[in-house]
Amino acid sequence: MIAPLATLLTHAAGADRAKPDRPRAGLAARGCDDPAAARLSADLVAVAAGDRQAFARLFAHFAPRVKAYMLKLGMPAQRAEDLAQDTMLSVWRKAQLYDPAKAEAATWVFTIARNLRIDVLRRERHPEVSDDELLEHEDDRPPADELLDGDRRARRLRGALAALTPEQAEVVRLSFFADLAHPAIAERLDVPLGTVKSRLRLAMAKIRKALGDDDR
Repeated sequence: MIAPLATLLTHAAGADRAKPDRPRAGLAARGCDDPAAARLSADLVAVAAGDRQAFARLFAHFAPRVKAYMLKLGMPAQRAEDLAQDTMLSVWRKAQLYDPAKAEAATWVFTIARNLRIDVLRRERHPEVSDDELLEHEDDRPPADELLDGDRRARRLRGALAALTPEQAEVVRLSFFADLAHPAIAERLDVPLGTVKSRLRLAMAKIRKALGDDDR
């Protein structure tokens, strides 16, 4: 279904994870009657099994919302963008830890975002970080009529990925799907670390523009 995305991610040595046998019964067990929230949770379970199509949908849905959340909490635009990117990378890497019987996808994703922001503020030696303040964000559960919009955004995301330069596509693949840190990518590609970060930033800018989020 996602041919451009599949093309981008081919030849990713070691990028595919083992696919754990994860039941989807948790959604029913929680009595989730919101089809949009249920779909996001199902996509997150699918990501745990290495489903890149599901990840593309989650990225299209959550990346701009996490960035908006960070901006709402007063983070500078570039830092908000970086944290949104780091959040989605963590979603890919940690999806196998998600339990749909315990939390909806939005709650789980925003908990990751909140914790990443706390880590940043602590590294910068802010004297206090209020969990209450960090938890104040609007309910992210989308209404059912956003499902179609989410599909459109996923299609735009696939188009944006297909339009990246080979160099940009490579760093996106290595960062998001081969689970490599930026220094490791620089070493593998034999380029400066700054070059890796620049290519990734340009790639993310193209993706945001394709999704209509470049002015958020």
